[in-house]
Amino acid sequence: MVKSFQGVREAPIKPSNQPILVSDFMSTNLVTFHPEDTIDHVIRVLTRKRISGAPVVDETGKLVGIISEGDCLKEIIKGQYTNTPRFPAAVEEHMTRDVITMPPDITIFDAADRFLTLRIRRFPVVKDGNLVGQISVSDVVRAMPKLKASTW
Repeated sequence: MVKSFQGVREAPIKPSNQPILVSDFMSTNLVTFHPEDTIDHVIRVLTRKRISGAPVVDETGKLVGIISEGDCLKEIIKGQYTNTPRFPAAVEEHMTRDVITMPPDITIFDAADRFLTLRIRRFPVVKDGNLVGQISVSDVVRAMPKLKASTW
């Protein structure tokens, strides 16, 4: 009598039809500012947190703009001419108001395409006008090793 032993078999990989979404990889614990915050405050927070910009939201959490280091430079230059080492201007005076956003329910591949096409390094993620997160090029790159061949 001959016995056959085939050993342990792996279960076949079932293709996943579930898309890999921006919401799966976006950052949700964000630094945010309000339109009435001062540029002084923004500079302190950006330097302390070592970030280059952050979303600006109103009291209801609705995205109203983005403030960046570049926006802060405008106030710094203005301070040089007035010989003022303080920057009391409000965020709303310097923030970018026309913000390109991304919805949380698009695929990570569509997000990667937008990053390449628009040449932007981070997008606020907005649902129904409210800020729900942020996705960056780094988030997309970090997501790639976690993808399986069946979800590619």
